[in-house]
Amino acid sequence: MSEEPGPEAPVRDRDWRMILLAVLALVGVGVLVLLLNLQTSTDRERDAALERQAKTYEVIIRAGLLSGTMAQAEASLGRYVVSGNDDKELGQQFSDQWGEAANHLARLEALTRSDPRQQATLKRLRTAFEARGKELTDTALYSVFKRDRDALGRYYQVRATPARAETEAMVQRVIDDQRKLLLERKGDSAALADRSRTATRVLGIFGLIVVIGAVMLGYMTVQAIGGQALADADADAERLRAAELAEAVDAATAQLRAEMREREAAQAQLRQAQKMDAVGQLTGGIAHDFNNMLAVVLGGLELAKRRLHTGGADAQKHIENAMEGANRAAALTRRLLAFSREEALLPSAIEAHAVIEGMANLLDRTLGGAVTVETRDDGLGWVIWADRHQLENALLNLAVNARDAMNARGTLSFATGGRALAANEIGECAAGDYVSIAVGDTGCGMAPEVLERVFEPFFTTKPVGKGTGLGLSQLFGFVRQSGGEIAIDTVVGEGTTVTLFLPRHIGEAEAVTDAEAPAGDAPVRALDILVVEDDPRVLNATVGALTELGHRPVACDDPLAAPALIDGLEALDLIVSDVLMPGQTGPEMITALAHRLDGVGVLFVTGFAGEADANALGGYPVLRKPFTMAALAKAVEGARA
Repeated sequence: MSEEPGPEAPVRDRDWRMILLAVLALVGVGVLVLLLNLQTSTDRERDAALERQAKTYEVIIRAGLLSGTMAQAEASLGRYVVSGNDDKELGQQFSDQWGEAANHLARLEALTRSDPRQQATLKRLRTAFEARGKELTDTALYSVFKRDRDALGRYYQVRATPARAETEAMVQRVIDDQRKLLLERKGDSAALADRSRTATRVLGIFGLIVVIGAVMLGYMTVQAIGGQALADADADAERLRAAELAEAVDAATAQLRAEMREREAAQAQLRQAQKMDAVGQLTGGIAHDFNNMLAVVLGGLELAKRRLHTGGADAQKHIENAMEGANRAAALTRRLLAFSREEALLPSAIEAHAVIEGMANLLDRTLGGAVTVETRDDGLGWVIWADRHQLENALLNLAVNARDAMNARGTLSFATGGRALAANEIGECAAGDYVSIAVGDTGCGMAPEVLERVFEPFFTTKPVGKGTGLGLSQLFGFVRQSGGEIAIDTVVGEGTTVTLFLPRHIGEAEAVTDAEAPAGDAPVRALDILVVEDDPRVLNATVGALTELGHRPVACDDPLAAPALIDGLEALDLIVSDVLMPGQTGPEMITALAHRLDGVGVLFVTGFAGEADANALGGYPVLRKPFTMAALAKAVEGARA
């Protein structure tokens, strides 16, 4: 007989089904956990990849801004050079744009700090950028000092240099590398998405097998539908995150542009403030210097007047003091005019040590008894081709600065010698022999931030009203005009040595003469002279000086009246004329009278350094105002020679 199934069979079947259901449930839960972990991990990696892509976009944009700003700066420099320093704002625009380019470069270095390969490229870019900046800044300096022809030539010379080529090549390399990196990162993002989809598909298939094997098919079906809904939600979330990322990039770009506009506005305000500060500093320094000089002049004349009335014997001394103050005021005026128009140099063959020896009395009066002056000459006897007056002014400026650095107490040394320099060994000097003039002091020295700005116009460390800031900028312009260079050695607390290197001239040095020697009692020959001057005070003074020198001057206060006066003269040997006059200039008057001036000399007198180029005045000699009787006598004699 067959056995009937007992009641335990359904129970065992139910138990197995329960066990199977439990296993399937655990497997389903495990699959769900794996899916969630995989999705979370993939989302994190995808977000990181998108962030890297955004950073790559920013590097490319920043590199493009750097290239564009550099091009704008060079274009501004070109317009500034072509304008001949007539438009100061163009020069400032070049400086500002180049500074903005430096900011873009610094931001690029910060963005790529974690990429050693990009850092190596940016290091080369930084070196080329600084070299290019020096080339362009030096070109701008030629325009600052009114060397327009040199500035224009220099600009065309540096339009295509290794530094520029290296800068453009490095910027392009940064952009190309970032584009390659962008493609790689896009590939990584795509690979992550493919891996996520593949893994999700495999696990989904495995889960489907589990669902098919489960007793509770309906429950598993619901779970599968839920998983699909979750995948759709994830896709929507991904699209939402991409849209949010695009909005974030747009917002960051807008913010960057707003910050750039704000920075440009702030820089414009700063430039205006700096201009006003420079004007205030200049006028304060000039007022201070002129007040001191006028105090010497007025005080000396008043004391001389008192001594003349009381019969004192020292009236001559006070008159000499007043004349010295007037001469210093005239020298300051020449420096201001030279700074504004770049005074033409009058070079000659001179020996540097002889010039220093000739300044001994002037240095003693200027520096005071507490400053010890030492001179040393290596005895080479080399000669330089330079303007002696400008060289004396340069050395005197250095001496006064040294005295102030030593608080009017210490040792000031002048050492002259010679040295053969290689090309660019000192600044931008050409290879050759140079005469060196070293001016050293035992003062406070200069800090690095002061040394960087020492040759800037209007820059001074003296208190407000104590200096114009023109001395060392004029020294720089004179040395560069003479084809030389300057080196500065300084130690804070120990002192400073400024060395001028001027090209050696092959030839004999001219004798150093005293330009202020007294005029003789009578000229070689008394001349009939027509004096044309619109200022009545200057006219009377000039006529009086010529009369004192023994000549026969005739006054004319209007250049248009000169032809009629000439018709009434029995003889005419020389015309002494001002340059700028209302109605007709001096050169225009001489040109109109050219057919009537056969055998008649011409001497122009001017108070503007920019007009003192005899070639621009028809080749006639020029006498600068103010002048002494000795200078007038010498100029009259030279005009008739």
